[in-house]
Amino acid sequence: MNPPRLLPQRITLRARLTLLYGGLFLVAGMVLLGTTYALFNQQLTRSAPKILTLEKSDPSATAGSAAPRRQMLFLSKNGESITGADAENWMREQQTTLHDAATTSLLTLGGIALVVVGGAAAGFGWLVAGRVLAPLHRVTDTARRIAAAPAAGRGLHERIALRGPDDEVKDLADTFDVMVERLDGSFDGQRRFVANASHELRTPLTLGRALVELAMHRKSASEDVKQLGESLLEINFRHERLITGLLLLAGSENEITERLPVDMADVVGHVVAQTAPEAERAGVAVHERAAEAPTTGDALLLERLVHNLVENGIRHNLGEGGRVCVTSRTREDGRVEVEVGNTGPVVPPYEIPALFEPFRRLGADRLVTAKGAGLGLSIVRSVAQAHGGEVAARPREGGGLTVTVILPACPVQVG
Repeated sequence: MNPPRLLPQRITLRARLTLLYGGLFLVAGMVLLGTTYALFNQQLTRSAPKILTLEKSDPSATAGSAAPRRQMLFLSKNGESITGADAENWMREQQTTLHDAATTSLLTLGGIALVVVGGAAAGFGWLVAGRVLAPLHRVTDTARRIAAAPAAGRGLHERIALRGPDDEVKDLADTFDVMVERLDGSFDGQRRFVANASHELRTPLTLGRALVELAMHRKSASEDVKQLGESLLEINFRHERLITGLLLLAGSENEITERLPVDMADVVGHVVAQTAPEAERAGVAVHERAAEAPTTGDALLLERLVHNLVENGIRHNLGEGGRVCVTSRTREDGRVEVEVGNTGPVVPPYEIPALFEPFRRLGADRLVTAKGAGLGLSIVRSVAQAHGGEVAARPREGGGLTVTVILPACPVQVG
């Protein structure tokens, strides 16, 4: 039986950095220790007193007595010799002076050496860390290029393809590449779906337009049929434009590529006139306060935004005696604001965020009914974000909802 094969244990980035910095500081400590020792030894040599040992005969000793006594003679700075208690005191003073000088030298010169060596070690550590962490900069730069792409999904073809030791940084780069590859496939699938949906949605509209035109151009067609055909063709044309705009919005990943000046006051007036018959049938009064509010964007999508808000205000109202107030104005900061408020049932504040999600409706009205399919406010949010704006909603006192859309101002044209 063959013994199990042991996989080679890789050295992690953390261990490599620990060994690297540990070695650098060890070398720096040895240099500092040697420098301090050399300076300390040199200072001690310079401050030590000169000692001479002389043999001196004792006068009280006889001729056959022991050998002469040895007496220590010290030379002071001025060359005078001293002995006995004076010599001991002088020696203590010299030792104290030597100790103070050595301590001062050790603290001063050692501190200077520590700063120099520590700075050099930090500099080498900075350079080495930069080399080691350079792959992380590649990961960051690639992520920034993908994030800075003109539209979402446009830069997902890039890969890091990092080469080097099998450590945590390479694992991060490889995982990032896998994630980007999956996102790229997801966006490709979305684009294919948009293309297929565009074909499937346009086909019935084209067929309907052809049938209407065929009925209108018959010799036996009456004036009522021709008038009805013109109305149907206009509605069909608007549906085609709307589908084209929504598909363009989906194809550009929530980014409006072509912006034209649009006055939201004109849009509000047009939408109020369009929804007047529905409001009259529902017994809801629509009040319009449309002040000049110039912005830029896709006029059809902005019209759909206001239309959805007014339509929701009419449908989700009290019925007879209900009110909808539509306002457009330019804010003090220059941005454009469209506000639609309606009476109606009480809306709990915690329910408001869910209203902007697709197919979400308030309360027990969870099914697709004549009031709509639950896409109105989600489309409003998507259109607002596509134009660089924002949307918010708040409950009204006494019931109902107030939805506010803020859009960027129209840039001033300098002629």
